[in-house]
Amino acid sequence: MTITTYEGIVERGKIRLRPGIRLPEKTRVYIVVPGLQVEKTARVSTPRLAHPEQASDFKLEVSEDKSDASVRC
Repeated sequence: MTITTYEGIVERGKIRLRPGIRLPEKTRVYIVVPGLQVEKTARVSTPRLAHPEQASDFKLEVSEDKSDASVRC
């Protein structure tokens, strides 16, 4: 694999190469960004059961309470 390096800048979310540089359509490129500070983002993982056969223990049961709380507005 041959590697050639070009310099460009990002404008409106697109990479613009210096004037006169043309790459063929569908050319695969790799972007290296020097000196960029990327903020870390939090990642919340979806909980998983250690033992999937216990899934029935967590079955949701919905019940309707028909008692009157006697709340008046």
